[in-house]
Amino acid sequence: MSIRVFALATSPRRHGNSETLLDGMLKAMEQHGADVTKHALTELKILPCRGCNSCEKNGECVIKKDNTKNILDEMIAADIVIFAAPIFCMGIPSQAKALVDRMQVLRSRKFVLEMPIVPKERKGKRIGVFLSTAGQDWDWVFDSTIPTIECFFGLQDIKKKEIRYLMINNIDKKGEILKHPTACNEAKLIARQIMGDIQALQEVE
Repeated sequence: MSIRVFALATSPRRHGNSETLLDGMLKAMEQHGADVTKHALTELKILPCRGCNSCEKNGECVIKKDNTKNILDEMIAADIVIFAAPIFCMGIPSQAKALVDRMQVLRSRKFVLEMPIVPKERKGKRIGVFLSTAGQDWDWVFDSTIPTIECFFGLQDIKKKEIRYLMINNIDKKGEILKHPTACNEAKLIARQIMGDIQALQEVE
């Protein structure tokens, strides 16, 4: 069975440090047979959530003229979901947060309408990955972002124990990640580990 990987590069700056880290991980996964889909948010139209709660009635968002529904559908269909983002002012960029906010429709399905997000047989068989870089060298620079990431994955039925993290601080200028002594190798190692974990999960009936 093919392993489906869905990846989001969420930085407003293309091919920066977080996306470079992502590309290294995706290349390693492709080498192990993964079917990879990658989107950059700069190339998509994601309108902000209106907070209207209309999705609580039928599990559908009233905003139709953007790319959000297709992105959520592709994401939910994937076995591995990777979210790559830099840290801007102690959080993920506004473009990335807009997508997370639009996942309100999944909250309504899951907690209000009690609709399944993924089929029962796929629960516990998916893995989420958060890749991030930050210019500051503080060891706590990622702390305020973790709850948002847990929400992002949790709303698509990926639990905390099923999330992997690679967060590299003190990386600011474009391309600096390539000079980091361990980051790129860590991304490849995590990719191999995750591919093995997913293969093992898929073999369990």
